Amino acid sequence: MASFRPPMSLPAQLVKRGFVRWFERGGWGVAGDLPLPRKAVIMGGPHTSNWDFLVFVGAMEKMGIEARYIGKASLFRFGPMARFMRGLGGIPVERGMKNDLVAQISAEYSALDEMRLVIAPEGTREATREWRMGFYRIALAAGVPIVPGGPDYRGKVAIFGPPIWPTGDPEKDLEPAWAFFRSLLPRYPDKVLFPDGSGMDGAAKPL
Repeated sequence: MASFRPPMSLPAQLVKRGFVRWFERGGWGVAGDLPLPRKAVIMGGPHTSNWDFLVFVGAMEKMGIEARYIGKASLFRFGPMARFMRGLGGIPVERGMKNDLVAQISAEYSALDEMRLVIAPEGTREATREWRMGFYRIALAAGVPIVPGGPDYRGKVAIFGPPIWPTGDPEKDLEPAWAFFRSLLPRYPDKVLFPDGSGMDGAAKPL
């Protein structure tokens, strides 16, 4: 199975084209450890602005990749927004169904020839130490690497780091990811807080 996207409505296509046009006309590019693996969980961060999503959409389009995204289930329930989110590769998530979600997505990785799932572990644009670990559990269950990636607003480039193969020891496995994210310049650096309580400069930061 190689394709998973339902057809996008014309309004949804126009919205997506607008996202891509913003990326291209804004002078954004893509760099890092490329090409991306055919199957991977992309750990997107630091997430401090709604513009980050447009950067990822533009970057995937530039690389010719049909990425998938996880979003709140409420965005997929009705009308044009639901068709847009699904057409863009969205997967609806109901809170409280973590184990079912891991099994569901792991099965999709097995069924597809290639699949890149983008997840923003912070789950918010505000400072938080609670980076959700669902992305790690999915990668471990599916047997695929984790690729840290994020927007660098200093150089207007979406950068992707080297793949990280999960071993079941997230504390050790994710050390390269934290170092990678600190090398980027997010849109609002003061909104970044890592699980160890430090900010972008590595110093302890109060909430």
